[in-house]
Amino acid sequence: MQCLKVTKMNITIKQIRAFVAVAQLKSFAEACELVHLSQPALSITIKNLEEIVGGKLLIRSTRTLALTPEGVEFLPVARRLLADWDDALIDLHNLFALNRGNLAIAAMPSFACSKLPQHISSFRQQYPGVNIKIHDVIAEEAVTMVRTGKVEIAISFDPGCSDDLNFEPLFCDEFVAVLPVGHYLLKNKQLNWQSLSKFPFIALQRPSSIRYIIDKKLAELDVYLNVEFETNQLATIGQMVATELGVSAVPSLCIEQMQTLGLECRPLSSPTISRRVGIITRRRYPLSQSAQIFVDIIRQHGKS
Repeated sequence: MQCLKVTKMNITIKQIRAFVAVAQLKSFAEACELVHLSQPALSITIKNLEEIVGGKLLIRSTRTLALTPEGVEFLPVARRLLADWDDALIDLHNLFALNRGNLAIAAMPSFACSKLPQHISSFRQQYPGVNIKIHDVIAEEAVTMVRTGKVEIAISFDPGCSDDLNFEPLFCDEFVAVLPVGHYLLKNKQLNWQSLSKFPFIALQRPSSIRYIIDKKLAELDVYLNVEFETNQLATIGQMVATELGVSAVPSLCIEQMQTLGLECRPLSSPTISRRVGIITRRRYPLSQSAQIFVDIIRQHGKS
């Protein structure tokens, strides 16, 4: 059985454009103007192309110029290659100009329902052609989505030291007490954690990082909450407090969300518990143009 030897052909776009121009115009002189080459340079370009492919594509005489049978067969292929090349460059330009593209963002729910919409609005006003997909997931899942490459950026709590992630802090979010209307503790403008321990407490389930940091800080002071209910979502905590099943503590990012449920919040001290919120990206992976601009918008909002 005879083996077919395939030789790598280093044909350039310049050579293909030159061939198509000459083939369409049937004139080297006119083709020179179209491809911006001198006649000697154009002749050399066509000659080099023919040497690479292994045969004549054009037949020239003093009066006529015609395609060889091989040239006739190659011409529609060459046109398609040029069209695909031009379309690819246009698509690439549109990606960099943000006329099109996709942007995937992960954000913990407390940020997604409070600050994220204004950032998206600012971005969308400038780049309406970019499709934005938002994953409002718990803080731990937001970090995982960046780490696995499912999203380019996440806004979440500080994940701690990591070899594969970058964390850029934006602000510190302090925990506040959330109480139903008319609750006994609302007579105080500020509360301590010890006062919450006297009432049924609604907490996030372990291994939530929020639950971990609260338990750890309070255990250091021998303060233990009377946890009677556990759930996975801060929104569910708000609904349960609204039905007077107990009290809770949530990040201050959730204050507006809690207020829409008719609840009231109070600052918490002794101790003041807070977590840094920031932008999480993958280390050693450059951001796309759309993701970089979105990060810049978040930074600008943070400064203002």
